[in-house]
Amino acid sequence: MADVSVLDVLLYGEPIGTLTRVGGDRSLFAFNDAYIADEARPVLGLGFKDSLGELITDFKPTQTRVPPFFSNLLPEGHMRTYLAERAGVNPVREFFLLWALGKDLPGAIAIRPTDGEAWPPDADADADDNRDDNHRENALRFSLAGVQLKFSAIEQARGGLTIPAEGVGGSWIVKLPSREFAGVPENEFSMMTLARLIGMDVPAIQLVDIDMIGNLPEGIGALSGQALAIERFDRLQGGATVHTEDFAQIFGVYPEEKYKRASARNIGAVIAAEGGEADIVEFIRRLTFNTLIGNADMHLKNWSIIYPDRRNAALAPAYDFVSTIPYIPDRKAALNFSRTRRFDEYSEDELTHLAARALLPKKLVLDTARETVALFHQHWRAEKTNLPLMAKVVEAIDAHLKTIPIA
Repeated sequence: MADVSVLDVLLYGEPIGTLTRVGGDRSLFAFNDAYIADEARPVLGLGFKDSLGELITDFKPTQTRVPPFFSNLLPEGHMRTYLAERAGVNPVREFFLLWALGKDLPGAIAIRPTDGEAWPPDADADADDNRDDNHRENALRFSLAGVQLKFSAIEQARGGLTIPAEGVGGSWIVKLPSREFAGVPENEFSMMTLARLIGMDVPAIQLVDIDMIGNLPEGIGALSGQALAIERFDRLQGGATVHTEDFAQIFGVYPEEKYKRASARNIGAVIAAEGGEADIVEFIRRLTFNTLIGNADMHLKNWSIIYPDRRNAALAPAYDFVSTIPYIPDRKAALNFSRTRRFDEYSEDELTHLAARALLPKKLVLDTARETVALFHQHWRAEKTNLPLMAKVVEAIDAHLKTIPIA
């Protein structure tokens, strides 16, 4: 049994640190000396900066799990269980999940064993002993973070999408239909389309018939209908990567705490400190829009920043905009706005409080919210019968709008 295993952490293809597993499934992260000494170093994450903007270099070890920043690179929920089974790893042993899935993580991070270290025999302690070494490569094909089944895919000349043999280089995310709730891909497509019409930064999206998606994995059962394909904003033409991080990573919380440990006000404060006026406008637009559509699932992992120049943060393009209230009636947002998370208390007074506490310009916040409401009504009236929405979704949003003060 190996007592120590080491994984290299790469950013834009260059080693910047290591994750080390020692006896008892303890994990330690450390930056490389060269990365620490580089004054022009690319940013790994805002959570690695102290109050003076200096790089933090001293980290506590974690038990069984890896530190929150790295834990948030991994899938959650059913997807994690599914991939862990394919990799032959206990889903709580995150060090080995990163080892198996590290070639295709969100953003510009990759993780690989140092010096080609062999897979430790105790990594498969809870797995079927008859599995061969190929099962880890099979797991890699579907390595994107999230709960819903999301796969990395490559667009084909014939107009379809295919899941690559390995999950490396895919430039689209394919989100499959839900078994519990009908019409979720169409719902998300419609909400993202509305967001773009209102002026938000939305990646390319398309609805794709399931039979146009090649190389879907075995074991997910028969599916029908349409999937949602979203172009990855962390991948460029030619396969280059762009670094991103979500706000669970920024605030250093584990994925299961994504509803608990921060608020929209906290997100706004980071954007005020790190971004520009355009980022503040985009933040308020998204906050207002998701309140209007009744998206009760805009948690910390559904907000991200991006590093276009590797050093300076900006609000990343939008994703995961779904009207959830037609499926699970809810009067509350996933996070507090400032003092409350109740949709029916999203008012100009609440936004004024948010602006004051997050150090955002009050006039800019209120003007943006008012403009967003006006544009939403304009485009909702024009498009709600043209978008591929179930009648119950339209009815739920129409009823919900009557309860929101700012609407």
